[in-house]
Amino acid sequence: MSEEKKMIVRDLGFGGLMHIPPLRVHHQVLRELANNFKLGENRLKTGYGSFKITPKRIGDALGIKASGDLFPTKVNYKKFSEDNKEIFRRFQGKTLKSLTDEMMDIGVGNEQDRLMFKRIFILYIQMAFLLPMTINKISPVHLTPIFEMDTITERNWGRACIEFYHQGRN
Repeated sequence: MSEEKKMIVRDLGFGGLMHIPPLRVHHQVLRELANNFKLGENRLKTGYGSFKITPKRIGDALGIKASGDLFPTKVNYKKFSEDNKEIFRRFQGKTLKSLTDEMMDIGVGNEQDRLMFKRIFILYIQMAFLLPMTINKISPVHLTPIFEMDTITERNWGRACIEFYHQGRN
């Protein structure tokens, strides 16, 4: 990633994620972890004990913001402007691989390209870090934050991880 893109990522509040290597965990292990996560309790139960998963712990582990307002849970496609409908359709059903390719290929020479890079990056981090084990294509759950770009750095990503996980499991 270019230095200019890295600066954009830091400005979004996700600079800590650049230091985390990609998850290379077998899908069955991730599924086992997901199955042992108790939704109502926000606990991961293992043979070694039970661990409370809190937004603060997620924020600390991933270097992301863990306080502030949550994102709306769903977008209302019918209320979108034509531009937002086009953005929604552009990303609907894309895979992590296609997002990765787009993120690396897109230029950031003008404001419109920088905004699109930010949207692609937000979708990428959700799929690569926040919900890597439950969804392999972009869903409406992933799309909500990219329509809130003005307040993206003020949102509670630690809590969003838990909320996205719950929505992804339902």
